[in-house]
Amino acid sequence: MLTRLLLVAALVLIVGAAAWLYTPDRSRAALDSAYHVAPGDYRQVAGIGLHVVDEGPRTGPALILLHGFGASLQTWDPWAARLSATQRVIRFDLPGFGLTGADPTGDYSDARAMRIIAALMDQLGVARATLIGNSLGGRIAWMFAAMHPERTEKLVLISPDGFASPGFEYGRAPDVPLLMRALPFVMPLPMLRASLAPAYADPAHLTDATVRRYDDMMRAPGVRGAILARMRQSILVEPVPLLRQIKAPTLLLWGKQDGMIPYANSADYLRAMPNARLATLPTLGHVPFEEAPDESIAPVLEFLSS
Repeated sequence: MLTRLLLVAALVLIVGAAAWLYTPDRSRAALDSAYHVAPGDYRQVAGIGLHVVDEGPRTGPALILLHGFGASLQTWDPWAARLSATQRVIRFDLPGFGLTGADPTGDYSDARAMRIIAALMDQLGVARATLIGNSLGGRIAWMFAAMHPERTEKLVLISPDGFASPGFEYGRAPDVPLLMRALPFVMPLPMLRASLAPAYADPAHLTDATVRRYDDMMRAPGVRGAILARMRQSILVEPVPLLRQIKAPTLLLWGKQDGMIPYANSADYLRAMPNARLATLPTLGHVPFEEAPDESIAPVLEFLSS
């Protein structure tokens, strides 16, 4: 009898803990309202409904901003406000993230990203553009430049991904940790904050409002399942042969306090890219455009005007 009571009590505790930790998706309508997304901000591109923001003068040079893993187009808000005063600024939620959500094809490969960027440029009437990418978005940007030199004006790579690191080898998908497989069902806010913290050199810059935005976009319909699918499909290729093909003038922007992708990787890019130069941000981390927008945009504005 006592054993049965203990089993029942344990079951109640497990069910109660699961109910407490369970974090469901937020509704798209609620997110659209909270982030002032109009129906016209969604575009059907290459078979997926992309959340796109297209700002600034259409006569100016076009910039395409590509966010990093787990982020969304809102990460660029401070920079976009400055850049769009004189230039056309196009930013969108990459497939599997933000309000774009899951890709109906289930394909989260880099090759799919290349096709989507080219198709979006065609739809918007953009023949050539400068690509600005951070982390995952940086990898997508330099791969696009290598494969589509005729469509790439310049590159700005902010702590770009691409070189192997512990757990991420060339030619094979990484193992998805068991705990990560619970992501579609469990994502407590403290866990999210802890995962974001290494991106910021100064923890004070990771505000409650920023954490809430990441939480909202991670809990957009289908995003967390798509993130797991992307992780299972993330197969790095040896980057050096591709990087050597890039002729576009390139600015590498790297926070020296980056806790996500080490600053030392900048040397690997400089060795491989004949037209690249480095701007170091000594006191900043992985997302300098969020952490110190005015300081971090200065070398970018200089590069774009040169």
